[in-house]
Amino acid sequence: MVKQIFAVLLLITAGLVVLAFAWSPAWWFFLFWGPVLAVAVHDALQPNQAVKRNFPVIGHFRYMFEAIRPEINQYFIESNTDGTPFNREIRSIAYQRAKLELQTLPFGTQRDVYEVGYEWINHSLNAKHPRDEDPKVRIGNGGCSQPYDASLLNISAMSYGSLSSASIRALNGGAKRGGFFHNTGEGGVSPHHLEPGGDLCWQIGTGYFGCRDEDGNFDADLFEQQAAHPNVKMIELKLSQGAKPGHGGILPAKKITDEIAAIRNVPKGKDVLSPPSHSAFDSPRGLLMFLTKLRELSGGKPVGFKLCVGLPTEFIAICKAMREIEQYPDFITVDGGEGGTGAAPLEFSNSVGSPLTDGLVFVHNALAGFDLRDHIKLIAAGKVVTGFNIAARLAAGADLCYSARGFMLALGCIQARRCNSNHCPVGVATTNPALVRGLDVTDKTVRVANFHDETIKAFVELLGAAGLEDPNDLRPWHVYRRVSERRVETYDRIYHYLKPGALLADEAPGEHWAAWLKHASAERFGAAA
Repeated sequence: MVKQIFAVLLLITAGLVVLAFAWSPAWWFFLFWGPVLAVAVHDALQPNQAVKRNFPVIGHFRYMFEAIRPEINQYFIESNTDGTPFNREIRSIAYQRAKLELQTLPFGTQRDVYEVGYEWINHSLNAKHPRDEDPKVRIGNGGCSQPYDASLLNISAMSYGSLSSASIRALNGGAKRGGFFHNTGEGGVSPHHLEPGGDLCWQIGTGYFGCRDEDGNFDADLFEQQAAHPNVKMIELKLSQGAKPGHGGILPAKKITDEIAAIRNVPKGKDVLSPPSHSAFDSPRGLLMFLTKLRELSGGKPVGFKLCVGLPTEFIAICKAMREIEQYPDFITVDGGEGGTGAAPLEFSNSVGSPLTDGLVFVHNALAGFDLRDHIKLIAAGKVVTGFNIAARLAAGADLCYSARGFMLALGCIQARRCNSNHCPVGVATTNPALVRGLDVTDKTVRVANFHDETIKAFVELLGAAGLEDPNDLRPWHVYRRVSERRVETYDRIYHYLKPGALLADEAPGEHWAAWLKHASAERFGAAA
């Protein structure tokens, strides 16, 4: 339809040029502005490129500069591997997979393979063809009557309000199309999450949005009503997130519409600040009892919690509480300090919370040390975009992964880093209707599913190249990291994984573990007196 309209506009423009040339000495004016007008109308109507849709004609300059950027970068600014938080190489592979374009890399790697921190997985001369091209992980222990089979890659927590309505619909539609789940973020379950019909993990934060009373406290009746929705497959209680652990959420007043205020049950016209901690419980035991309550109210759906690892004694205290009262979450999400958000204070984003691999290994070790690991699935969140990212997280101890910014890139995010201003130029992270219209839901739904499917395919191929047939076969010794110019170590040599039950023995496996065990109490968060 757009092509036909564009063709008609070109014919009309051509006619105007002919008439202007014949009847007016100002024919050059129409000769110039006629095509510009045609391009502007075409840009506004086409569904595929949000920058052009929101900024007709002018938006072409973005793609023109993008086309010559490799040469500019190479000689004047930066290489394809220097940009942050995601370099051009990573952004490009996300775009290519979302659009099903050419994904291969020409002329060899641009990485410095002798740089400290470089990671890789070794291949096998007996490469395998993995048994399952879309592996699933069952979430739900013995106390769960409605377990869920999850993909290895899922959409991480991003709230409606932080993201646009079009973004939410495209993400959820992509999840429906690709058979994976979509975390709602702490902003609650909106109609935009429900309309496409994709599987949801309902995240509940300290503000209890969607299940709160007028004073901001947890409302069990509202929770039970919302959790009963068939699209809601799991419940995730957010204790902290990697981008701003211990700070709480921020939704600027200018992003709060009437609809968002109604969904969250918050007043319009001022910033919404989630408290830094929960009011429904104040101890490790209280946390586990609250999770059990949520599982019961939801009809037996899997429940878990999300955290960025902070004080080690506090997570060990939770493990002690699990052993004492024999109540377990179905899953735990470990978010890394490198995780992203729409808005966070610089100090929290840059300098608070454990990086993902360090936090993930610690949580895995603590659960294994208390002989709890078999009860609980671990989800890793933090800069997961490629198949190797998935492999490295699984080798470190995770069972499956989340990605937030990877799926934002699939939506068309150009890393403009204006998420906190309500001026996202491509309509991803804004509630401004004039910008949201630039994101075509139908087109981006397909791209979200494509990105997921192609990334899982890349992971499965990597798994087979390592001589493995099942994701569960990945172990810490499969991933290597250069720790100095001449020294390479595998994850198990760097992090020293604990054997099951090691923390239940009479003697702790190291001085730091002994100190943490001594000061951790199931009665309270923080160190025991």
